Amino acid sequence: MIKIGITGGIGSGKTVVTSILEVMGIPVYIADEQSKRLTDTSPVIKEQLIALFGATIYTSEGLNRGLLASYIFNSADYLARVNQIIHPEVNRHFLHWTQQQQTTLCAIESAILFESGFDRIVDYSLMVYAPLALRIERACRRDGVNREEIERRINSQMPDEIKKERASFVVFNDNNQPLIPQIQEVITTLTPLTT
Repeated sequence: MIKIGITGGIGSGKTVVTSILEVMGIPVYIADEQSKRLTDTSPVIKEQLIALFGATIYTSEGLNRGLLASYIFNSADYLARVNQIIHPEVNRHFLHWTQQQQTTLCAIESAILFESGFDRIVDYSLMVYAPLALRIERACRRDGVNREEIERRINSQMPDEIKKERASFVVFNDNNQPLIPQIQEVITTLTPLTT
């Protein structure tokens, strides 16, 4: 089975690409969703977060996300330590998930594919690229926040140009080039490698 890592900056259109792949019959693991679920359900993550922050990091409903955010957004050290707790569990869970799939291709979607090291557990990476102004416009509309907030989020991520250099494939989601033929070309390139 070939594993593809899908990444791209805020507002690039990763969700659209993910939806297209799923329609094509390629299962996609959404790392952000699974990470949130695992922080509530994984005994390994829970034990380590409690050891780091104390028992108040969890409530009867699960992880106290507001409290965790207050720690990690104010400390690069805490952010790194939390990532060292969560990312290995997401990696393990993704690899277990791939074993359940009955397809020759599957994918993981992660905005932080390279930063998290998830790129090391996939065979190829696909970056969804869109011009910065378009990304800001999309993200403002989607999230209902102002331009400054979106720019702050974008500036906290790995620059697109670095992702483009590291990616095995780049698809352009710029409202000019049709996405489906670009994705189909990637799949056509990879399909013979699965036999």
